[in-house]
Amino acid sequence: MPVARKPNANAWLIVALLFPVALLNYLDRQMLATMGISIKGDFDELQGPGGAENFGRLMSVFMWVYAFCSPVSGFIADRINRKWLIVFSLAVWSAVTLAMGQVHDYSTLYRLRAAMGVSEAFYIPAGLSLIADYHRGATRSMAVGIHMSGIYLGQALGGVGGWVAQDISWRAAFGSCGVIGVGYAIVLSFFLRERNDRNESEEWRVTSDMSDSPSVTGPWSLVTQKVHWLGFGILLLCFCLPSLPGWAVKNWLPTLLQDRFLLDQKSSGLWATLTTASAGFFGVLIGGKISDLLSQRSVRGRTWTSAAGLLLTIPALLGIGFAPTLPLVVICAAIYGLGFGMFDTNNMPILCQLAPPRFRATGYGLMNFTGIAAGAYLTPLLGKLKDHGTPLSVGFAMCAIPVIIAAIFMLTLRPKQRDCGVETGK
Repeated sequence: MPVARKPNANAWLIVALLFPVALLNYLDRQMLATMGISIKGDFDELQGPGGAENFGRLMSVFMWVYAFCSPVSGFIADRINRKWLIVFSLAVWSAVTLAMGQVHDYSTLYRLRAAMGVSEAFYIPAGLSLIADYHRGATRSMAVGIHMSGIYLGQALGGVGGWVAQDISWRAAFGSCGVIGVGYAIVLSFFLRERNDRNESEEWRVTSDMSDSPSVTGPWSLVTQKVHWLGFGILLLCFCLPSLPGWAVKNWLPTLLQDRFLLDQKSSGLWATLTTASAGFFGVLIGGKISDLLSQRSVRGRTWTSAAGLLLTIPALLGIGFAPTLPLVVICAAIYGLGFGMFDTNNMPILCQLAPPRFRATGYGLMNFTGIAAGAYLTPLLGKLKDHGTPLSVGFAMCAIPVIIAAIFMLTLRPKQRDCGVETGK
């Protein structure tokens, strides 16, 4: 009987190699929001009436393209060598970032932002499924959490982009990150490895009672017999709804601080990103550790940890919207980052309880589609409301409602296994 093996040094090496990729993935996309004032000064379309809505569109085109490409990228990642997919994705989006620092018209910047959405979409499903395959036991949430901490560090460093843009140039910020990314893609091509026994898990005995379902032959049997579709549908909803405030924080919190407390670009970018992302950095590590411990005691340990993180973000969002002073808003932003990190680090591990290895990149791609499409809808809407006199603070507070719904659904999610489709032994 196959038994889940303890992760060896190679398993942690994969996490270490992908950490900088996760950092660059979010750093390159986040800088646009923090460098808004500098970028707006170079493009007429981002000034005057309708400027906020156009800036929202510039951010949302990335998300719409990313959303629609995510299921495709996950499907591909489940079927080809993930190493080369990751290397290719990093190289392309880094080249696009480099090119964004050279443009002088809004339409070209808009198209490059869309191209970034295509190239970045191919990373997260492949990277997370690769880590999940290397970490099949009690280290899965922690391994994912360490990787996700790279995302939050990249988000935090995105705040430095506003500083660089104000003191040097927004073009220099894009250019330097692009060069670093292309260089690291070359390094990754030599050291990153696909898991050699990737297909082995497809032959392992299904431990779920769903194995008694009617026989289906061919590759489709893997999905029809092993994926817990009701649970996966609930997980999609739980991923989608918190993405509304998640993208509001990423894309509009610097502007909210500028509007409410009259901060300059450098200060607003640093406060917005360093506060939420630094707290999120610790949130994914704390949430990963707690989740791994609880999962050894109960099959619902990961969903409980995720729900607890969501519940933390609810009062935090209300505070971001209506707290009267900057220090209180900063505290609420930190609480939000901590809670969201605890939620974020458990999405792939929970997916692993509902879907077998050969569906996980596809499954996470579908989750990315719902979550980012929700953010792509909300981002320009908040800009449009702002143009018409509705403060961003109201929009942030209203985002607490979908999180309440998501937390309730997460608590109803009842996985039947610790690792779907894999026999872990006794």
